[in-house]
Amino acid sequence: MSTLTDPPKAAFRPSQLIYDTRYRSITIQVVALILLCIAFYWLINNTVQNLANLGKEFNFSFLGSRAGYDINQRPIAYDNSMTHARAALVGMTNTILVSALGCIMATIIGVIIGVLRLSNNWVVSRLAAVYVEGFRNVPLLLWIIAIFALFTEGMDPPNTFRPNADGIAQNEMFLGSVAVTNQGTFMPGLAWSSLAWILSLVLIACMAGIVFLRRRARAIQAETGRIVPVFLPALGVLIVPMVLGYFALSAVSQRNDQVFVALGAQSGMDLASYAEASGRINFCSIPSEASTINAERYMQSTEVNFRRGDFFGDDDARKALAAGNCSLIIVDASEADALIAEIEATPLFNEPIAVLSDQLVEGRVVEVHYPVMTERGIPRFEGGFQVRNPLIALWLALSLYTGAFIAEIVRAGILAVSRGQSEAAFALGLRPNRTMRLVILPQALRVIVPPLISQFLNLTKNSSLAIAVGYMDVRATLGGITINQTGRELEGILLMGMFYLALSIAISAVMNFYNNRNTLKER
Repeated sequence: MSTLTDPPKAAFRPSQLIYDTRYRSITIQVVALILLCIAFYWLINNTVQNLANLGKEFNFSFLGSRAGYDINQRPIAYDNSMTHARAALVGMTNTILVSALGCIMATIIGVIIGVLRLSNNWVVSRLAAVYVEGFRNVPLLLWIIAIFALFTEGMDPPNTFRPNADGIAQNEMFLGSVAVTNQGTFMPGLAWSSLAWILSLVLIACMAGIVFLRRRARAIQAETGRIVPVFLPALGVLIVPMVLGYFALSAVSQRNDQVFVALGAQSGMDLASYAEASGRINFCSIPSEASTINAERYMQSTEVNFRRGDFFGDDDARKALAAGNCSLIIVDASEADALIAEIEATPLFNEPIAVLSDQLVEGRVVEVHYPVMTERGIPRFEGGFQVRNPLIALWLALSLYTGAFIAEIVRAGILAVSRGQSEAAFALGLRPNRTMRLVILPQALRVIVPPLISQFLNLTKNSSLAIAVGYMDVRATLGGITINQTGRELEGILLMGMFYLALSIAISAVMNFYNNRNTLKER
């Protein structure tokens, strides 16, 4: 039959959009989308009009205004003179921090307890069952408050770590460097020199080498069946370059000369005479920098009376010095004259400023500074790193609570693997721990990971309960104080919701990527 004899095709008719099954589903979807857009438009327009009637304009300009409130746990630089946007960013960082720590700890706890639930030892399996039932059947908020109360009411205050006249303290620091008090846990902190970024690159290269080593070992095992040791070689790949890089960079860093720049000082003064003339020194301290740690050690060795003012970077410390908020700073010898000229050019600045005669070095590429109890004045720890009780309580509660659910997920995943898999591994001579690690858990992951994603998302959203113990997460900053100060409740809640949505999508994307790598691949 030719095209000349073919019957003509029927023309499209509008009625086909309803009665023709080829177009009906598309018509329904388009109509539903239009109605949804109209509903959203009506809702948004009605909201904007109601705000206008109340004298409010829908905008986010409030983010640029001064926040005016303090945040106790600050992973990034912040003070109350900064904007609401910066305060919100600190809150978001705190949320991400406690969520990441909680997901890691909950996974570790869940895997261990899940395996112990299947132990042949009756006592061990029953204790694991008591943990699971105890934590998952009590509301999370109660656990957060209970753990917080345990730390604040059950731990001793910092003054119990101060030695008396006989040199004896009521409490001793754990390992001489860690103090758990009702105000938080004080532990050693790290400070970095200007060359620390090179050491970071060495660390990244070491991690890449370990990944290559593991992949190579797996390839050899897949081809020949021979198990190649990985742990000790990987440890060597990590430690040897890092140790060599540390000593090499420290040798270079210790050649960098450092000097004190002091307000109210005369040229040629040394630190001792400046301290005698000034009474008490307010030192611009940057705890994350090695030069600051060495400067404080030098002042302590010369028995200079000084008070620390902590700042997050050179710019903040130098601005504080120019404003008179502190009186002494440590800088590179090559930058001292430029800093003095910059400060003297500041409007309304009329104080004498000079370089002291004391000579220091920057120090090692990484310095460890320890918490030290003050010998006079208000009992408090100086130096080191403080983890406040709200963060500890929230982290432990989220980890223990979610870990109970993950334990049941792990137990179910292990039970989903056929018993014949473990029996075959035992028949080949594999030990129980190697059987669990190499045979059972890799197969169980295909069952474990999908519900594990939901638990990670639940933990992240449950972190908003941090306000119960005063941990300043995004709910307390952007969704709390900022909204109360600015009256921008709609904009604040909208931004907070978008943040949690973006964070949840990011977690889901990462975990789904990992899950897809563990799914069975058809040949």
